Amino acid sequence: MQITYAWSLCLSVIVVLASILPLTLGRIKAGYSIENMSAPRALFNDLPDFGKRAVWCHQNCWESISLHAPACLLCLLTTPDSNLAIIAAWAHPFVRLFYIPAYVLNIPAARGIFWATGLLATIILYKEAIFQIL
Repeated sequence: MQITYAWSLCLSVIVVLASILPLTLGRIKAGYSIENMSAPRALFNDLPDFGKRAVWCHQNCWESISLHAPACLLCLLTTPDSNLAIIAAWAHPFVRLFYIPAYVLNIPAARGIFWATGLLATIILYKEAIFQIL
């Protein structure tokens, strides 16, 4: 069971790294090159709309992992014996992976559902770990 929380953490990090792909594509479309590599943020206004959303998506992925990683580590320490915790651990990286195209392709309803589900999964992990301590 502990391995589930470790996998959730690892897969969630991979999702954050995957969010770099549409960001890179947006930068390439905007003319990103070695010459302007010293100031990639200055290129933001030149990005196509999907590229701007890719930047925001990537930033949100970092915010998500900053909440989810401690939840996984807490579960690794407390080892909650709960089906709900296991489902939440697998759900987070899964829905966050689908969050990326929903955000980049501007599908707000899907993006909102994936975001809320990922956040709920993280909250469940915290709850299950804390209840294991009590």
